Amino acid sequence: MNHESLARGVPRTAPGAIVASALTGRLHVDPVEGRTVRFGRNRPNVDLCVGETDPRVSRQHGLLTRRGGHWWVTNTGQLPIRLPRTRWLFRGEDAVPLPRGYTPLFVRGSRDREHLLELYVADDRDAAPRAQHDWVTQPPTRWRLTPDERLMLIVLGQRYLMHEANPQPVSRQQTAQVLAELQPDATWSVKRVEHMIADVRARLSAGGVPGLLREEVGEPVGNALNDNLLRELVLSTTLVPTDLAALDPLC
Repeated sequence: MNHESLARGVPRTAPGAIVASALTGRLHVDPVEGRTVRFGRNRPNVDLCVGETDPRVSRQHGLLTRRGGHWWVTNTGQLPIRLPRTRWLFRGEDAVPLPRGYTPLFVRGSRDREHLLELYVADDRDAAPRAQHDWVTQPPTRWRLTPDERLMLIVLGQRYLMHEANPQPVSRQQTAQVLAELQPDATWSVKRVEHMIADVRARLSAGGVPGLLREEVGEPVGNALNDNLLRELVLSTTLVPTDLAALDPLC
């Protein structure tokens, strides 16, 4: 099963086609007027299963519909769906049009749990990229992280991965506590979290990322350094929403 995040793009496809991905699978739908895709908990009766182990997710929780040259999302479930910028879509409200490119949806579930449904509406650039035989190869933008660094940064930056409107890093104390719950046999502490964050910031700063050093942002520093770090990791797709699955053992 392919769990590669749609935030990193999709293979070449027809303009207007939509790709939808959840933990249970992925589907590709051509831009046929009137086409409807159903998603929800009841795997046998929906096109894409979301939250199949969570009884708070409705059996059919929503629809993706092709209408008027656009894809629209409708909530048919009992609990709201969260869109980017902390916009909530409730049952009975007008459908919301999806922009071209990447859109994550978060389906509300049990005990504040949210189930990720990734969507990608293809545009002309996805359909027919121009040949670039002689162009200089662009280096990858994703940053290398050790497994421990990645897990720590997922915990620290979970609000950014949830696409909250004005996210802030989780405190170092809470980060250490969550990590200790996820890995009770490891030696997680506030000091270890602090040192690891500082190491990653120093490495990315040396790689050309601005705003990761105290002298660059001025006083008072507050959360600016870690905010800049997490925004770089998300914008470079080093961390993507599907990484939140690492926190599922706590649900």
